Amino acid sequence: MADEVSVLVEGGKATPGNPLGPALGPLGVNVVQVVAQINEQTKGFAGMKVPVLIKVDPATRAFTLVVGRPPVAALLLKEAGKEKGSGKAKTETVGDVSLDAVRRIAEAKGEDLFGRSKEEKVNQVIGTCTSMGLTVDGRDPRELLKERVAARGAR
Repeated sequence: MADEVSVLVEGGKATPGNPLGPALGPLGVNVVQVVAQINEQTKGFAGMKVPVLIKVDPATRAFTLVVGRPPVAALLLKEAGKEKGSGKAKTETVGDVSLDAVRRIAEAKGEDLFGRSKEEKVNQVIGTCTSMGLTVDGRDPRELLKERVAARGAR
């Protein structure tokens, strides 16, 4: 049975320190090799937190990496050019993203989102905008969601 370590690292900037070193050290794998592979596979996600699952075979000490996709919030912040969302999302907005960007994010996340249809997944990303204090094409995401749900119900 393989041992598994799940970590959230910044794309292309993993280090042998926390959280990787202490988690991998007892498993006997070469931490420097693991870090090098993680950085190679996540360099396209620079500036974003990326989930990584490291599976280690205790008998051979061989490892495999499963690199996930960054969270929707990280993708939205990158689109908006911001470092963090609003601490008061209901009253304070920190940025704006386009509806096209929301659609691209929903498509990129694919099966990671819970919606059955593409439109439901887009709505889920718009909902994330609401909780982060981001507007969508300059509009309040709550109003946009109401319109989208009403339009869908009219079909």
